[in-house]
Amino acid sequence: MRDLVHDGDTVALEGFTHLIPHAAGHELIRQGRRDLTLVRMTPDLVYDQLIGMGAARKLVFSWGGNPGVGSLHRLRDAVEHAYPAPLELEEHSHAGMAVAYAAGASDLPFGVLRGYRDGDLPARTRVAPIECPFTGEVLAAVPAHRPDVGIVHAQQADRHGNVQLWGITGVQKEAVLASARSIVTVEEIVDELEPRPGAIVLPAWVVDAVCLAPGGAHPSYAHGYYDRDNGFYRAWDEISRDRDRFATWMRRHVVETADVVEYRASLAEAVPA
Repeated sequence: MRDLVHDGDTVALEGFTHLIPHAAGHELIRQGRRDLTLVRMTPDLVYDQLIGMGAARKLVFSWGGNPGVGSLHRLRDAVEHAYPAPLELEEHSHAGMAVAYAAGASDLPFGVLRGYRDGDLPARTRVAPIECPFTGEVLAAVPAHRPDVGIVHAQQADRHGNVQLWGITGVQKEAVLASARSIVTVEEIVDELEPRPGAIVLPAWVVDAVCLAPGGAHPSYAHGYYDRDNGFYRAWDEISRDRDRFATWMRRHVVETADVVEYRASLAEAVPA
């Protein structure tokens, strides 16, 4: 990861509900990355941690929060009080983000959708009206997402570097295809991928690095491997409210933690089930 992610890069860590690449985000924090533009549909805890540790300069997103619990307090502190650094926001709708990823994956300059009408969001973000040359209908154009680095978590990779993920999938495939470089953390490496209904396969030629990180999606879940840690999401609300408590927790459980196994072991002591 050290050779693939640089200060000032635009980085997308994607995963929807499950397979959220927490271990990769923690490694960015340990490496002290700065001035990142973070892109993500529905940023949640791992982005709260990256922002709170001063890694982010800008956030490109649609909805941000602690799902089922409430606000992201480190994100709010950065927006409302510029702590630990000012944070620029570029907010889109969910559909706008998805279309922007699809455009980037297709090597197009922008995506088109029906949306962004009858509200003030178009005046506050990067979107423009465009007329259909065939019907005259006015649509919304959003600039393509073209991250420097796309990072996702998956269940398996084979020894050739092909990756397979299944269950609820979001825009992981599009994020990887849209990015100049890509990193995939996986639960396990197998000799051969077994075809699964509804699975997505990322071929080795679109993946720059595969990193073995069992438990790397925790506290989100990995379908077929472990469940969502609901207790952690609830506990995070209190941990992240106070700046000093947040910094102490991150130092103990992320910065000074060598790997995912040690991280999960430390959480077993710190966070109630």
